[in-house]
Amino acid sequence: MTVAVVLLIGAVGVPVDPDAPDARSWLREELAKAQYTAARPTWFDRVAQTFLDWLQSLTLPSGGGASWLPVLATLVVIAAIVASWLVFGAPKLALRRRISSELFGAVDQRSSAEMRTAASRAASVGDWSLACEEIFRAVARGLAERTVLTVTPGTTAHDFAAQAGLAFPQSGAALSSAADIFDRVRYLEQAGTEAEYRALTELDAELGAASPAPLAGVP
Repeated sequence: MTVAVVLLIGAVGVPVDPDAPDARSWLREELAKAQYTAARPTWFDRVAQTFLDWLQSLTLPSGGGASWLPVLATLVVIAAIVASWLVFGAPKLALRRRISSELFGAVDQRSSAEMRTAASRAASVGDWSLACEEIFRAVARGLAERTVLTVTPGTTAHDFAAQAGLAFPQSGAALSSAADIFDRVRYLEQAGTEAEYRALTELDAELGAASPAPLAGVP
């Protein structure tokens, strides 16, 4: 008779000697009771014990400096992870915060590339007013994506032009003219022209190829 069967017999108080199938069946029924189920380690218990075992493995018997090597290695790994987050993760989070979804009084989450595509589409059907508006938005969103400057809610076209003019002094006059065009087609409902659209696309390309002046970005 096995030890498990003996324990089972003691638990149920039945002095019998069952055959193997009956013994296994009785044992399963006994172990399924609540007191046995509650005593089983949970997944959290197993994870916690594994973690404690790992912590204990970091400390070797005293008497030598080598016992600190695993701890130092762990600290180095943690420091590397934190440094990587600060170098690569933090700028991305900051960039998402800096690029506001509101642009010149309208909620617009498109990228500068999508805005340029919309401007080109409008120009292809002769809607020069919309084409001018879209390409000016693309200019502003493009500089925000490059983190050259920030366009926040409440920033006007001329506010943007003034900020961008600090970063790109050689394009200051063109930026001011571009803001004038945007205000006319957007708010004064004056018709844009093909020539104005071409001037804005040239400005967009010029700024895209240029580097901002040092220390000229306005947060």
